[in-house]
This record gives sequence, C-alpha cells and structure tokens, in this order.
Amino acid sequence: MTEKVALIVAGGSGIGADAARKLTEEGFRVGVMSSSGRGEALGQALGGLGFTGSNQKPDDLGTFVHLAMERFGRVDGVVNCTGHGPKGDLDDISDEDWHTGLEIYLLNVVRMTRLITPIMIRQGGGSIVNVSTFAVFEPDPDFPTSAVIRAALASYTKLFSTRYAHQGLRMNNVLPGFIDSLPEKPDRRKRIPMGRYARVRELSNTVAFLISDASSYITGQNLRVDGGLTASV
Repeated sequence: MTEKVALIVAGGSGIGADAARKLTEEGFRVGVMSSSGRGEALGQALGGLGFTGSNQKPDDLGTFVHLAMERFGRVDGVVNCTGHGPKGDLDDISDEDWHTGLEIYLLNVVRMTRLITPIMIRQGGGSIVNVSTFAVFEPDPDFPTSAVIRAALASYTKLFSTRYAHQGLRMNNVLPGFIDSLPEKPDRRKRIPMGRYARVRELSNTVAFLISDASSYITGQNLRVDGGLTASV
C-alpha cells in the first residue's frame, strides 16, 4: 500500500506543527517547512522532510515541493498555515501593510496551490487545507487585515474547489477561534460560549480529517472550529 504524503507549510509551531504530528500518527509521511528552522527540525524528528524557507518566497515554496517529490514521489495533502499579519486601527493601516497582509494570508496559498495542482492532477486527487480565521464570518477589529484578506481566501477556495472537484482535488478552510497556543486574554475567553480557548489538538484533528479520505465529499467549505464564538448562521 502506498504511503500518503502531506506537506505542512509554516508548520514550525502552533496548529501547523501539531497537524504534522497528528498526520504522522495517522500514517502519513510528512514534510514540514517554516522560516524559523523549527519546521525543519520537526520534519526530521518525525522521520520525514524538513525545510527552512518562507511561504512568502515563491522560490522557497518551489524548492520545498521539489524536495518533497524527490523524497516521496507524491503529495496527497497540503496544509497551508501562516503567521499573523499587520494589525492596528483600520484607518491607520498603510498601503504597505495591506500588501503585506495580502502576501501573508492569500498569496501564500495561491502560490503553493499553483505548484501542487499539477502533481495532484497526475495522481488523480489530493486535498488542500488552509488554516484561516473565525473573522471571515464576523470581521474582528483586532484582526483587520486577516479578516479582510481571508474573506478573499474563502472566495479563492470556492473558485478552486469548483474548478477541480471533478479531478479529485479538494480545498477547504479551517476557521479557528482563539487557541491555547497563544496567551489567553480574559475578555476574549468571555466571548466564547464554551468558556475556554481551543486546544491545539482540536484544530489539528480537524485539519487531519479534511486532509484524509474520511472527508472525501467535502470541498469548498469554511469549517468553523471556534467553540461557538461566531454568532452568524
């Protein structure tokens, strides 16, 4: 039986790192990339591929995919994570910061998808999961560039999933609320009906589900994993 392979972009910490661990537990071979070097160390520790590079640099993404194909010969899943982009008062965010947000929250996914789509088409299928934000549904003034640009990511995801569904390619977004990998703030905890931050493993379980064949009829979706934080239907 062919071992499945998943690549985790910006997987040096948080949801990405735990997704790499979870997917390894599920029998995937993994490649992990991050700019910090922690992704490279984690990928190697998990018996897979580790690579240090930035998801904002097309050449780094291309090298990561090339090394993965040399090592594994296939890619069945991709998890696109990212760090936090510019914040601040809505009217004070500069053009430069908006462009930075575009690089961090949208173009990272677009560029990786361009690289991986031909590979998945040749294989007859694959799954791409983007870690997004609850603020896609309810824009939060604390995360202005994230809310705006990840709403664009939701549109891109729908366009991609519709175009390639018949070829077995899927793309979905996971929308976390507040997560215990970050410092907890009491005012934010009070907003959550479950009364607590998410555990990172609760997010990585969802990511692994969407990468796996267990979710084979799910595509083009924005799945909220937020403890009931968002009120919109």
